[in-house]
Amino acid sequence: MRGTTGAHALVRTLVDSEVRVCFANPGTSEMHFVAALDTVPRMRGVLCLFEGVATGAADGYGRMTGRPAATLLHLGPGLANGIANLHNARRANTPIVNVVGDHAIGHKPLDSLLESDIDALAGTVSGWVRRSATTEALGTDAADAVAAALTSAGAEPAGQGSSRTGTSGSVSTLIVPADLSWSVGGRPAPPVKSAAPPAPSEAHVRVIARVLRSGEPCVLLLDGRALSERGLRAASRIERATGARLLSRNWAARQRRGAGIPSVEPLAYRGEEITVQLRDARHLILCGARIPVTSFAYPGRTSLPTPPDTRVHVLAEDGGADTLLALDMLADLIAPDTEPVLAPLSPPLLPHGELTVDNWAAVVGALLPPEAVVVDESITAGMATLHSATACAPPHDLLGLTGLSIGQGLPSATGAAIACPDRPVICLQADGSAMYTLSALWSHAREQLDITTVILNNRSYAILRAELERVGAIADASAQLFDLSRPDLDFVSLANGMGVPATRAGTAEELARQFERALSEPGPHLIEAMLSPNGR
Repeated sequence: MRGTTGAHALVRTLVDSEVRVCFANPGTSEMHFVAALDTVPRMRGVLCLFEGVATGAADGYGRMTGRPAATLLHLGPGLANGIANLHNARRANTPIVNVVGDHAIGHKPLDSLLESDIDALAGTVSGWVRRSATTEALGTDAADAVAAALTSAGAEPAGQGSSRTGTSGSVSTLIVPADLSWSVGGRPAPPVKSAAPPAPSEAHVRVIARVLRSGEPCVLLLDGRALSERGLRAASRIERATGARLLSRNWAARQRRGAGIPSVEPLAYRGEEITVQLRDARHLILCGARIPVTSFAYPGRTSLPTPPDTRVHVLAEDGGADTLLALDMLADLIAPDTEPVLAPLSPPLLPHGELTVDNWAAVVGALLPPEAVVVDESITAGMATLHSATACAPPHDLLGLTGLSIGQGLPSATGAAIACPDRPVICLQADGSAMYTLSALWSHAREQLDITTVILNNRSYAILRAELERVGAIADASAQLFDLSRPDLDFVSLANGMGVPATRAGTAEELARQFERALSEPGPHLIEAMLSPNGR
């Protein structure tokens, strides 16, 4: 294809490999990629006003489809703006193809104002990085980027704190000098198809079966694909047959939940609470999960909360073997005639009175529609109540804050809604972290996405206040750094200003009425839920 530009070959290769959405915040170096979208209409371009929205949206899209979306980012500063949500995507093992434009090869040595070390930045969050060297190779480079995104970054040894947790993919970054995009001579590459993970070792699965049959207390810790409906059914059969306890990651990349699905207790957030959960466990079996570690170090406290006399086993340890298949094999070995225990349809009753940390989640659980996608960045407002309030709600998928880098909720909801246009998306969003990526609301309105956002407004960075108290440093002066009043944030005005209809609720009754109305109307809506400072 003698007259094909490098950018056209790149975009054509992506869409032929089923990368059909590009979340973009482009600049001058990416203009030929943008122009190529006109000649390859199968690629949907979604404009995001901030790169962290683009990367978070690609994360939400990949979690729901298992296929990568592309991002289009401008030079090193654009990539840097998107790194926080690429960190979350990396921790979720979400497949993403980042396309980062760079200066033309001849311009780069001049050290112009936006020159930076893109390769180094990309390496912090990517499992694969390549800088394209020729126009002719751009198609092949794009194909390799897709193949890399569809391949898990791989499990580290269990004792090293493996981060392999999500949809069996990884972040790949392709750096494209501008002159390679505009030059003629590009050649699209053959499409890339995803490959199944390797089968687990039958011998190793039998070893795990012997552990479960030993009569000693066992815990199965589930994450990644083990939290799909199929994985949960297999784990529940094992639980019934052996008496082993089931635990799940506290903020999973994607978890199937609700009526008709086995319910699993989440791992606690605090290290000392995890130790209590595992205190009687003689064996901890990791099913797509990592060894529990605390999110932070604290003076005089351990960072490894698993009791020292607990033996740790990895269910599928053979080079990233298929955890889901391993669970099925294990269940068929030790529970061949056992049925799973399924959660009943029994949503909570609607609460009454002022909104508090204790009752807002019951409103969501009582009114949650079937097959919703729930994006959870409620953080402190939801830690104690959201799991129980939605455990017996209609079946749904839950997307969590995998890497604890806040500002994920609104962007991730963007990508989930584009991935699943026939499903309602509910974004449960803490107020402080909402401000990191609030411009995602503009994309909700522009794309007319069916997203209902509930902002949980407690006027503080409550989780940081709690951390300050844990290190014994609370004082009036330091507490001001976590106070979001003076002035109060007005999310109704902010949302309306970006084209999203918004209301405010101060009681459980108001939240219920507004939530029902938002769910019944197409397009985006926002509800600012004012949580009482006096209620827990």
